[in-house]
Amino acid sequence: MPKLQLSRSLDISFSVPFVHRLRETHDVGGDCFHVLAELLQVSADTSVRPRVIVWAESSLLGPHGNATRIVDQLAALESVDVVTDALAIDGGEDIKNTPETIDRLLREIESYGLDRRSMIIAIGGGALLDAVGYAAAIAHRGIRLIRIPTTTLAQADSGVGVKNAINYFGKKNWVGTFAVPWAVINDAKLLESLPDRDFRSGFSEAVKVSLLKSPSHFEWLCEHAADIRDRDMTTAIEAIHHSCVAHLRHITEGGDPFEMLEARPLDFGHWSAHKLEPLTGYRLRHGEAVGIGVAIDSIYSSIEHGLPEAQANAVCECLATLGLPLWDEALEPTDRLLVGLEEFRQHLGGRLTVTMLRDVAKPIDVHQINQASMKEAIARLRELSTKFA
Repeated sequence: MPKLQLSRSLDISFSVPFVHRLRETHDVGGDCFHVLAELLQVSADTSVRPRVIVWAESSLLGPHGNATRIVDQLAALESVDVVTDALAIDGGEDIKNTPETIDRLLREIESYGLDRRSMIIAIGGGALLDAVGYAAAIAHRGIRLIRIPTTTLAQADSGVGVKNAINYFGKKNWVGTFAVPWAVINDAKLLESLPDRDFRSGFSEAVKVSLLKSPSHFEWLCEHAADIRDRDMTTAIEAIHHSCVAHLRHITEGGDPFEMLEARPLDFGHWSAHKLEPLTGYRLRHGEAVGIGVAIDSIYSSIEHGLPEAQANAVCECLATLGLPLWDEALEPTDRLLVGLEEFRQHLGGRLTVTMLRDVAKPIDVHQINQASMKEAIARLRELSTKFA
């Protein structure tokens, strides 16, 4: 009897529906608390009380902390089961530099009996949201997460994203996941206690996304940079709103929410920023490093890809007027910084793909960097940092 030969292939395309919920409030710990309460109602069956756990930055807890006000209202909410007092966790990049943080978060998820019908609320800056988000994404293969970002950087960019990660092997965001949060609440009052340095550093991402998407908004940021620096909250909240929505629309409408393709335009300026942070021992804030990276790549784009020099100079002036540094001693020697290009390629997978600009809102993808021109761009940035100081 002849041997049966089988060769079969089956490819089935399918999509998974997601809903990205963004809420903007002026006091979620006060008269806007109902916004959070409504987001916690995940079932039409009101007899189902989801178990809830809250992690908040230590500095936001205490008798007068903004997170404490939110937690106190949660404790009085009959529709949920808040399983413990808010759990304090330190903020800042250091919490992403050790796996012990994730081990602790997972142990607490397990010990308080959270499951896939539960809810995790994270209140803090981008580093805390990254770490808690990663733990939430891998526990039980995913627990619903509500992010309440408390920095301008997280509200303008990372808080609304779909990425979670920690640092590993001395490399930024080497271990992580893509996971859509259940909801994000950008609350204005939570920004009031930010130190000036942290308040200003978040607006580098607003400059970045406006350069990629909107000439009119870039011009608006340039015109209002001094007001934002001086904490005119009406102007600052408007800048955050535009940045957040631009990031959100790119993620949800850009066709590549989980970054499976080569191009990652929202990483404009980030190849050097991700290298600068560890080079400075994370002395530089992420937003400050991004601002420097955006300035470098804008100048490089003017040298190599036709971005008008006046526009590159306007980028640097805008960042400086916002109160962001244009220079750091870690930029030299430049060969050490340029190692970041290879690390960026490895992070992307495959060939190097870096977004540059032909003009504002005219990004291009390049696969090779002229290192002599990049060194020239960094040298020009040093000159401009003195001019705009």
